[in-house]
Amino acid sequence: MTGPPENCAGLVLMTSSRLPVLLALVFSSLSPVLSHSNREMWFQDLFPPNTCPINAKTFYGIMFDAGSTGTRIHIYTFVQKSPEILPELEGEIFESVKPGLSAYADQPKKGAESVKRLLDMAVDAVPPHLWKKTPVVLKATAGLRLLSEEKAQALLSEVKKVFEESPFLVPEDSVSIMDGSYEGILAWITVNFLTGQLSGQNQNTVGTLDLGGASTQITFLPRFEETLKESPGDFLTSFEMFNSTYKLYTHSSCLPKQLEAEWHFGGVKYRYGGNKEGETGFKPCYVEVLKVVKGKLHQPDEIRGSSFYAFSYYYDRAADTNLIDYEQGGVLEVRDFERKAKEVCDNMERFSSASPFLCMDLTYITALLKEGFGFRDNTLLQLTKKVNNIETSWTLGATFHLLQSLGITY
Repeated sequence: MTGPPENCAGLVLMTSSRLPVLLALVFSSLSPVLSHSNREMWFQDLFPPNTCPINAKTFYGIMFDAGSTGTRIHIYTFVQKSPEILPELEGEIFESVKPGLSAYADQPKKGAESVKRLLDMAVDAVPPHLWKKTPVVLKATAGLRLLSEEKAQALLSEVKKVFEESPFLVPEDSVSIMDGSYEGILAWITVNFLTGQLSGQNQNTVGTLDLGGASTQITFLPRFEETLKESPGDFLTSFEMFNSTYKLYTHSSCLPKQLEAEWHFGGVKYRYGGNKEGETGFKPCYVEVLKVVKGKLHQPDEIRGSSFYAFSYYYDRAADTNLIDYEQGGVLEVRDFERKAKEVCDNMERFSSASPFLCMDLTYITALLKEGFGFRDNTLLQLTKKVNNIETSWTLGATFHLLQSLGITY
């Protein structure tokens, strides 16, 4: 695979529409530490085709997402037509490997090798004359947050060596562990940018929900002053964008610390099994899950009627049980997760070939949405992996920040 030339003639990657990178100025004012009723509206084509002058400047950004269940690489291509206008996102190359870096807690060199396999893709994708101008960064999320500082730093140190041996630009803080709230904010910006909610006067933003292997995030833009007054202070983060000030509600939770899972992880074998004397079915499972989530999270009233995008395990479990198409995603109501949880938990023999955690996961999602966050049964959730062929993760927002901070744009 070879990358496109520096002009626009060969720029055809993974998206047919060119998206204005309006967020390049977002992070100039961000603090460095950041602790729809109509279903059809989700699928409108918001981005008309564009043309690209031959003297446009092309540049790249490489962002690694080191999560608890896998490591992903995002190779973004940007085009800037002139110094007077903002860059445009031309496309993305995405790939992933499993398990996540945290699985190599006692084998840091082997963990770094998994990163190198992905980085080799970028060597092929980015034109050689732009290697030294293309930054590469890895941000680790919940998986590495749960390791001891010594083991986490050993892994990050080996990854940094891989980066320094590559032909790419390696910023000073190229490998780090990202705060969960920062993760939620970047994902919110990415989704609302890709859906066109941050351009012009349109302020009809959507919230975002993320559920990973070890943490969960909720982020939205409050519309009511009452929400701002009643929310805990550390749940609110302000920043300026497009000459406007946004105050986001964002919170990241790691639930629950006291629970242990049982599987092969980091070279250790964990055993699991059901209680032979215990009850089965949705109701007793829900009672147990409520002990974990009920009363543990702040519940702002206005989210009950708001629209949210949901990613990661929300998407995976919905796809696993045919609530949505695996490739296309879909729109669900919160009650759909509860309906499917009851079907799976009350008929375990029909789902014996699926994950042994399927009943628990669906029940946990149901309880988290209803009792944890306080959503209504009819709250709409848009489950998607991509918007206009771009991955809906925090990585695009993080790449905007990176490129601006390095002065790579005009």
